[in-house]
Amino acid sequence: MDRRMQGFGLIEVLVSMLVLGVGILGMVGLQLNAMKYNQTAAFRSQATFLAYDIADRMRANAPAALSGAYSINLSDSAPVGSSIADTDLNEWKGALADHLPAGNGSISRNGNIYSVTVQWDESKTDGEEAQQFVFATRLCERDCS
Repeated sequence: MDRRMQGFGLIEVLVSMLVLGVGILGMVGLQLNAMKYNQTAAFRSQATFLAYDIADRMRANAPAALSGAYSINLSDSAPVGSSIADTDLNEWKGALADHLPAGNGSISRNGNIYSVTVQWDESKTDGEEAQQFVFATRLCERDCS
């Protein structure tokens, strides 16, 4: 064997190890991004579920909702009364805090249109702080048509 060819196989192995290492680092990056986006999607799904939950509670207690008993701001704490609306809002605010990072919510009314806002903090997953899901629904005591 020619002396100039000695060690060539070792260089081939080193280059292939470098290519393999770059490929593995790329796959790790893809996996981390997938986990981050999966967590973001889970938060959004939970926010949607919780917004629909309070809307269903309001429909079940439509007379109280139409009288404004379910109106609450983001800065308001959960009510402590014993009415159905107070219990619903207390449980809803508790579920927001339990299931979403810095979870909070508000309900505003404009006629018979209610806007349910669910807010949470995603600064640990995507760098953006406050995320919101806003859900609008119409509520009538009887048929809305």
